[in-house]
Amino acid sequence: MANAVELRARLDFWKKALEKLRMAYLKLLDGGVKSYRIDDRELTRFDLPKLQEEIEAAEKKVDELTALLEGQKPRRAVAVIPRDW
Repeated sequence: MANAVELRARLDFWKKALEKLRMAYLKLLDGGVKSYRIDDRELTRFDLPKLQEEIEAAEKKVDELTALLEGQKPRRAVAVIPRDW
């Protein structure tokens, strides 16, 4: 497991990535631009569903890292028992 300094660095990285993704989503959603560029990626309105998935994944990552920094253990599924009643 990473130490607190590494966790903070990862959290900062994911927060910046999340900010860029949200900005791209809003710019494309407003319709003021035909395409939006994040570093070397060019996004259009057709990319909105994929962009939404990326935003949700980044939000989960930020939540996980925040929980780890606060001392909570990562959530794990140990076993799933399907039952047919």
